Amino acid sequence: MEHLVAFVRSRYGVEAFLEPRTVMTETTVLLIAHDGEWTRRRVADPEAAGRFARKMNIPLYDVQLVGYPQRMRDFNARRKLRPDRPSPRPGTDRPRP
Repeated sequence: MEHLVAFVRSRYGVEAFLEPRTVMTETTVLLIAHDGEWTRRRVADPEAAGRFARKMNIPLYDVQLVGYPQRMRDFNARRKLRPDRPSPRPGTDRPRP
């Protein structure tokens, strides 16, 4: 959770998106800043994501209901145009299909 706390505290306009557990992945929370920069980490369960969002005073959305915001897709597209930018660490910050 330290990474998530640091992300929220170092950026503004951060919103949380709950991603459900699947056959392949655990429950995760995706944080997206105002400019579309994002990070993802596993959480114990949806309730843990809710507690985190309340503690950080940020909104939490269910990605199955609202989808991923356009600003995240725009951020990813900008990164593809800038190959000099480091890629996210494999398996941690990769958007789900």
